[in-house]
Amino acid sequence: MKALAIAATGMNAQSTNVDVIANNIANINTTGFKRSRAEFTDLLYETQRLAGVSNRGNQGVVPEGAQLGLGVKTAAIRNLHIQGTLTNTGNQLDMAITGRGFFQITDANGGTNYTRAGAFNTNATGQLVTLDGSLVTPPIIVPANTTAVTVSQSGIVSATVAGTTLPVNLGQLTIANFANEAGLMPLGSNLFQETAASGTPVTGVPGDPGFGTLNQFNLEASNVDPVAEITNLISAQRAYEMNSKVITAADQMGQTLSKGS
Repeated sequence: MKALAIAATGMNAQSTNVDVIANNIANINTTGFKRSRAEFTDLLYETQRLAGVSNRGNQGVVPEGAQLGLGVKTAAIRNLHIQGTLTNTGNQLDMAITGRGFFQITDANGGTNYTRAGAFNTNATGQLVTLDGSLVTPPIIVPANTTAVTVSQSGIVSATVAGTTLPVNLGQLTIANFANEAGLMPLGSNLFQETAASGTPVTGVPGDPGFGTLNQFNLEASNVDPVAEITNLISAQRAYEMNSKVITAADQMGQTLSKGS
């Protein structure tokens, strides 16, 4: 009985859906987190009667066929790069991007990763780093005797140094865009990696056409909507239960058939 296998694929699909929703809810307070959505597609069909062929004795063409679907599978888990709300932190090294773009981060191997989480700090040498200590690119070095740091919406970083009256220009932050943001690979720690699907990064100055702007003293919150996730969770749970009932019904039908024979 195919119903058992078909319903099993439905349960597997809804189990994946619940896993995705659980990850979204778990990261409801993660800075710069982008929620995911499971996408599904139907499996191959078993043709029991082909449409459009001649009937017996060429009496006519069959107007409708009979194709039996064999279930469902996970097609993709899509990251939804939708703008999150900005939260004012009062920290002068916190930055949020409004609009498109990613901060560029150099990892321990010298490669470049990308993030929307602008919770930055300085290391022992004054260089701007992430909370994990990875370097921000382009490099910005804050002098030890700095009393205040200013970041403009266009990414110009300047510092007020003790003993001086005019601010010192520390450098220009740039951000990166991708043709297909959904194609980026999430690495954890709020980082994404370029893939063949995302396309190569295009870097530019914040505020240029197609690029977002920077907001100092702010962080971008997670774009997870708690109400929507709970609704999706209930829907996935109900779908899982219905597939389970199909398996129970098919099993009972099989037992009835075996007793009758």
